Amino acid sequence: MPQIDTGTPDLQAAFEAGVLTLTMNRPDARNALSRPMLQAMQQQLVAAEFDLAVRCIVLTGSGKAFCAGGDVKGMAAGGAATRTIDEAIHQQRHSQRETAGRLFKMPKPTLAVLPGAAAGAGLSLAMSCDLRLMASSAFMTTAFAKVGFAGDYGGTYFMTQLIGAAKARELYMLSDRVSAEEALRLGLTNWVCEPEQLAARTGEIAQRLANGPAVAYRYMKENLNRAMGGEVDECLDLEATHHIHCAQTDDHKDAARAFVDKREPVFKGR
Repeated sequence: MPQIDTGTPDLQAAFEAGVLTLTMNRPDARNALSRPMLQAMQQQLVAAEFDLAVRCIVLTGSGKAFCAGGDVKGMAAGGAATRTIDEAIHQQRHSQRETAGRLFKMPKPTLAVLPGAAAGAGLSLAMSCDLRLMASSAFMTTAFAKVGFAGDYGGTYFMTQLIGAAKARELYMLSDRVSAEEALRLGLTNWVCEPEQLAARTGEIAQRLANGPAVAYRYMKENLNRAMGGEVDECLDLEATHHIHCAQTDDHKDAARAFVDKREPVFKGR
């Protein structure tokens, strides 16, 4: 499959037969999000939206994971201390709208393919896509409560729309793991297959979408999105504000250190 230079090894891109495949590529970190990855994803999605040759977008991860979400080890080490809270919120809003928001609003079919774990913001990105395909060994978890965060990248909106408010609240507040089979039962994924069948099944579904009625898909997605009610940008912006504020709490800072130290965090409500 012909490769596209994304400007960073953290995101790989390839295009063939109408299908653009974006692969989050930090396998040693379970494809945790990095700034170069997110920036490259933004650029690729903008280009794909206006490229008539692109008929379907596949988002996946390299190695044994889809995406572990934010880089908790990086958070524990600190960084971006020179930003004001207002600057951080603005950057977070922009990143969320240009990745999860753009995938959700993309006037072309999008397919998330999960070879392994989708956690935190990684799960949010998976849920922002139109369809999801999971390996039977994969699992999902919101994970946010375990590191003192409220949620980001649209996950609260997408999950509530997909499976309803009560179950979404349970999965966000308790952060339990959801197996591929349970995800299928709940409606968090569309298909589950054995790991060795994932590539072939991805190609089959993606090609069907790429060969489908592009104009009809564009309006179909608009119809479906409008039918959901509410406004995704409002949710994205609110999440961004809450995410940055949570990052300032002692609870989050201790949880990030606990993640590195492989211990349970102690949440003190401040």
